[in-house]
Amino acid sequence: MTTVADEVGRTLAELGADHVFGVVGSGNFHVTNALVAGGVRFVPTRHEAGAATAADAYARVSGRAALVSVHQGCGLTNAMTGIAEAAKSRTPMVVLAAEPAATALRSNFRVDQDALARAVGAESDRVHGPETAVADTTRAWQKAVDERRTVLLNLPLDVQAAPAAPRKIRPKPVSWPPQANDEAVAAVAALLSRSHRPVFIAGRGATNARAELEELADECGALLATSAVAKGLFEGNPFNLDVSGGFATPLAAELIAGADLVIAWGASLNMWTTRHGTLVSPTATVVQVDLDPDALGAHHRADLGVVGDVALSAVAVRHALPAPGAGYRTEALRERIGREGRWRLIPYAEDGDATHIDPRTATIVLDDVLPADRVLAIDSGNFMGYPSMFLSVPDQRGFCFTQAFQSIGLGLASAIGAALAAPGRLPVAACGDGGFLMSIAELDTVKRLGLGMLILVYNDDAYGAEVHHFGPGGHPLDTVRFPDTDLAAIARGHGCAAITVRREQDLAPVAQWLAGPRDVPMVVDLKITSERPSWWLEEAFKGH
Repeated sequence: MTTVADEVGRTLAELGADHVFGVVGSGNFHVTNALVAGGVRFVPTRHEAGAATAADAYARVSGRAALVSVHQGCGLTNAMTGIAEAAKSRTPMVVLAAEPAATALRSNFRVDQDALARAVGAESDRVHGPETAVADTTRAWQKAVDERRTVLLNLPLDVQAAPAAPRKIRPKPVSWPPQANDEAVAAVAALLSRSHRPVFIAGRGATNARAELEELADECGALLATSAVAKGLFEGNPFNLDVSGGFATPLAAELIAGADLVIAWGASLNMWTTRHGTLVSPTATVVQVDLDPDALGAHHRADLGVVGDVALSAVAVRHALPAPGAGYRTEALRERIGREGRWRLIPYAEDGDATHIDPRTATIVLDDVLPADRVLAIDSGNFMGYPSMFLSVPDQRGFCFTQAFQSIGLGLASAIGAALAAPGRLPVAACGDGGFLMSIAELDTVKRLGLGMLILVYNDDAYGAEVHHFGPGGHPLDTVRFPDTDLAAIARGHGCAAITVRREQDLAPVAQWLAGPRDVPMVVDLKITSERPSWWLEEAFKGH
């Protein structure tokens, strides 16, 4: 007998799902097997939070919607931090969660699953019965894909077990993303034609529009920057300023602040990207282009809001420009960007000592030894600016930055999803010691999947952000400091290669591991100096 659970799995496979991440319990056993039978790869993690986070990262890097499969009640609550990160990031993801039958009012698994989803910004839907199972499943998938939403699809146990009804599939109509209207296009073109110092800031909504934005920037002389999540989008362009915001180099901050016109393409211009608004001159004209009307002006003033697809709108603006212009670009500026446009090119005073390595030094050495074709996943914490800005990436698919919820402990699982989405690249996870230990169950997943991952742990034996934020005020710090932990020994217990790094020469085994078969992951326990905060930390805490 074909059941509703079978039909849900079959429908999602036909709609294009190719990976499902999860932890299987009795409630999601049958639907997960139905997905596998339909050709969808099941990736079993050790914890549901890891499943949701890995699925989020898979969707970000691959550009495809992802699936999560969890048990009713506790399986869903375990996954909620990962779901919150995905929902806040507008990740297209469907979470399949079993649910007690409507008549099982006193089930110990019963929680208000709809309310859980809404509380973190996700959508909630449900498979209502055999007759609507295909339509309900299709509706949830299309909402995730078309509207870039994280959708919880509740699967009541009695409905899952019911016999499937005859299939009724309504074909999806062909549609195209909207281009900005003619008046908006003309207004943006007019602003660009008058601008002497234009800057483009591209966000996640622009990650498929590099060529269109670069062609427009060439015509009008705009400098190029990205939000943190879109890092790598303009890699290799001589007028690329890299990341705007707290991670910006001094040169990038200077040039963005000097702009007379800032156009945000698929970027929210939140407090991180604008340094709480201080990075954009109060006299600059600000334009925001986004598919979502609600995003316009939500975080920062926008003098002109344009609703439309980034790529199509950029092409239309280029065609509407009256004449090419030099804009901000000069040969002298191109040369200066080449000299000062990356953090590793900026001189610094070495902070290392006999037992601790300067995180900048360690990261620069690693950047030189790692292959260029890499995908980097960053956890949250005091350390995160070092790998984000001192490790290069080949393009936007090489950088996975799960920071919308600012939860530590997501980096390792993010690297799993990123690795599966970019199988030809070296996966690199960058974590703090707190986040690494919080998520260490997924070290088994990395090993079991044979991902050949390099895991960098920036270890200051503390929750460093709190140490540096509260320490200057004379507050006791015993609650956020920990004894030295031998993370390399723990990693070896999981079957990984591992080293402890206190000096630059201790990094030599990384090159040896890279030259080998990489049949096991390598964990690098970086014993870093912790006397000073990361340069971006003071800015970050303004938002708390």
